[in-house]
Amino acid sequence: MNRKILIVEDDANISKIIKLNLNLVHFDTVEAYGGHEALEAIRGHKFDLILLDVMIPGIDGFELMESIRPLGIPVIFLTAKNSVVDKVRGLKAGAEDYIVKPFEALELLARIETVLRRFGREETLLEFKDLQVFLDRREARVRGRPVDLTVKEFELLVALLKNKNIALSREQLLDKVWGIAFYGETRTVDMHIKSLRKKLDLYEHIKTVYKIGYRLED
Repeated sequence: MNRKILIVEDDANISKIIKLNLNLVHFDTVEAYGGHEALEAIRGHKFDLILLDVMIPGIDGFELMESIRPLGIPVIFLTAKNSVVDKVRGLKAGAEDYIVKPFEALELLARIETVLRRFGREETLLEFKDLQVFLDRREARVRGRPVDLTVKEFELLVALLKNKNIALSREQLLDKVWGIAFYGETRTVDMHIKSLRKKLDLYEHIKTVYKIGYRLED
């Protein structure tokens, strides 16, 4: 079952962009454009996480936290209020993270993943076509048969699956899989992608993005 996220943002354009990016990586989303609408959504749905703007009509984000905190739903503030005082206030109110606008989609997805992992709400199974990836036991299966992957091949596959339909540069993949301390060449990514395509028969789905990197495409 996909995890469900409530987006509380009064700017419809920003809300739609966030929704699009979350839907691309298979989160279910509900949008609310004000505090009262957000409360109605919280009463009617079970959410794994809430993305909450501070400056929303009706009930502002800080006030809304008073109603959210007893429910145990993790909250990430998304706001243009960038002062240290506001950030401290947001974290003291019970938010798990505080992201200042504007922000990159990949940063938001990474922060969401971190919070969900902290709350034990991270997915343990990723699926794509005939492929199943079991994160808890680090195992990949194609049509039910286990596939022997190296540690880095497995981690690269997970990075692609978690960012499905998003173009990732070679540098981003190096950072996600090998870490910022890795001093090798980006050709390392190409070699591992070639191996994944062959082992998992993903020639048609791991797309090369010209002069950028790779994208796992439905």
